[in-house]
Amino acid sequence: MKNINNKIKYLIEKGVRISNPESIEIGDEVDAEKISGNGVTIYTGCKIFGSSTLILQGSDIGHEGPVTIENCQIGPEVKLKSGFYKQAVFLNKVSMGSGSHVRDGTILEEQTSVAHTVALKQTILFPFVTLGSLINFCDCFMSGGSDRKNHSEVGSSYIHFNYTPNQDKATASLLGNVPNGVMLNQNPIFLGGQGGLIGPCRLAFGTIIAAGTINRKDELNPGRLIFGGTGKGGSVPFTPGVYRSEKRIVINNIIYIANLMALMQWYNHVRSMFVSKDFPQSLLDGLNEKLNMAIKERVKRLGELCLKMPDPDIGKETSERLMCQKNELRDRWSEMEEAFKTNKNKKGDLRIRDLFLETINRGINKSGRDYIPVIKSLSVENATQGTKWLQGIVDDITAQIVEIIPSFSGNSRH
Repeated sequence: MKNINNKIKYLIEKGVRISNPESIEIGDEVDAEKISGNGVTIYTGCKIFGSSTLILQGSDIGHEGPVTIENCQIGPEVKLKSGFYKQAVFLNKVSMGSGSHVRDGTILEEQTSVAHTVALKQTILFPFVTLGSLINFCDCFMSGGSDRKNHSEVGSSYIHFNYTPNQDKATASLLGNVPNGVMLNQNPIFLGGQGGLIGPCRLAFGTIIAAGTINRKDELNPGRLIFGGTGKGGSVPFTPGVYRSEKRIVINNIIYIANLMALMQWYNHVRSMFVSKDFPQSLLDGLNEKLNMAIKERVKRLGELCLKMPDPDIGKETSERLMCQKNELRDRWSEMEEAFKTNKNKKGDLRIRDLFLETINRGINKSGRDYIPVIKSLSVENATQGTKWLQGIVDDITAQIVEIIPSFSGNSRH
């Protein structure tokens, strides 16, 4: 082991299994104390970088091919089989298949499972969500399901279309939602293989999209089956820079951001109660960091959309009502942006929150600091109470932002 640096030697001495240490690269900035010696295995060809990188007990890195990790927080018993992982969080028993490409602002909660060759960025998956192979699922939030046998799923060869012909990415899709999804008691969502979703889109719990279907519309009624064949062909005029469905796009973005802000409160007040050996403060800090990244990204992308709204001469085919909406977005974006900053830490109804937190505390006292069993043990009444607290945050933030742009007011069904 004469050619091995001292950091790798130290990891081997503390119990990390590294069968081919000469092939491993670990950056000088990596804190070896943040890599557990309890059951961690690092296989041939892996590279680990970043001062905030955390690898907890029982994790398996690179079993099927080389892995590159940069500033990721990796929980217990996580399997990263091969691929590239940067600025992401993986909670207990997450499994990532070969060829994964995971980038900034991604959060995979407990027992999510991803097959081979999947791209994620600014993606948040709640517990048990499962993705097949050959998928691009950037700029998405997905929840739904209650366990590994009853989970939301995305079929192989699926694409979330997150870039428009007008060259913007205000396209994040909300599949399920935060206030209900955190309770782990909702019907799963199923997106059939070889299909696609045009962002920004919202889908209710229980939505099923048949294989081969490209979905372009929101479905806010639960338990619906969406199916479609090959799109109708044609050729029509296209004017770059002209938007014709601003209300839906903007409202969906606002509701998405409001849900992320509600999730921040969940992490700060509920997840924080479960800090333990298996869920240390550094892992919670990683969740908060990545969620802040996601909020910042979504506000940035919405701002880019609002500020590029065309002048009247560009959109001369647009109706007076739509032109009014465009002008409001462009002229009042600074007010909207400030309102997002002001509301980022909105705590919601403190009375309802504190009653719910008391229930969580009783569950911890009874069952220990194991997150999923405690949440799944909540009664319907208690879960409804927690949902009411979080939904109040979403509703209040959405209402405040929409109030700034009155031509967008109306029933957004959020």
